[in-house]
Amino acid sequence: MDRALEAEAKAVLRAARARLEELAEEELAWTPTPAMPERRMAAAPNAQPLALADIRTLEQVRSQLGECTRCPLHQGRTKIVFGDGNANAEIMFVGEGPGEQEDLSGLPFVGRAGELLTRMIENGLQIPRASVYIANVVKCRPPNNRTPLPNEVATCREFLDGQIDAIKPKVIVALGKPATSLLLGRDVSITRVRGSWHDYRGYPVMPTFHPAFLLRQYTQENRRLVWEDLKAALERSKA
Repeated sequence: MDRALEAEAKAVLRAARARLEELAEEELAWTPTPAMPERRMAAAPNAQPLALADIRTLEQVRSQLGECTRCPLHQGRTKIVFGDGNANAEIMFVGEGPGEQEDLSGLPFVGRAGELLTRMIENGLQIPRASVYIANVVKCRPPNNRTPLPNEVATCREFLDGQIDAIKPKVIVALGKPATSLLLGRDVSITRVRGSWHDYRGYPVMPTFHPAFLLRQYTQENRRLVWEDLKAALERSKA
């Protein structure tokens, strides 16, 4: 094949791949794989049912979570990724689920996407990462980083709610489509809802692009949009 034609063909393939990733992240309806038949999983030893009205601290939520075996995700995890940051944070970031590096370390957002999120917080907002709180919808890594299944999300949701109620943030920043869909209670297109304020159980929610999406589509326009979202979140947290 002529080298010029070969180079052109490769460029077309790269563009098509990038577009497919963008559609998967932003436009396609979030239709999780049908849940596996439920199996009764053992709760943490001596754990009592979580009563959100009784939650006062993150330590209480973590204690209730225990070494959780409530859903099948525990079978492939290395470590539970509970959350990290300031227990009195004014801004809370919520992502989808742990990746490989998070699973190994037990901390959220420590891989490449986490490094970008840290730069967004510290270089963009000019506040320390340690001053915010970061958590995920599910606390164990889904196989191959797939979208969490409905039963997995439902199992972990009470612990995310417990974290939110213990912290009482002034603003929640939802990172990406799955986290935003959960908090808004419906399937969403992140490109349509990002940049506008929403509500989750009385907490203001600002949806924005996930850092992993930005790594794939690191354009000046996408960076500008995320910066506007984060700036709006910061300003509201100070109100």
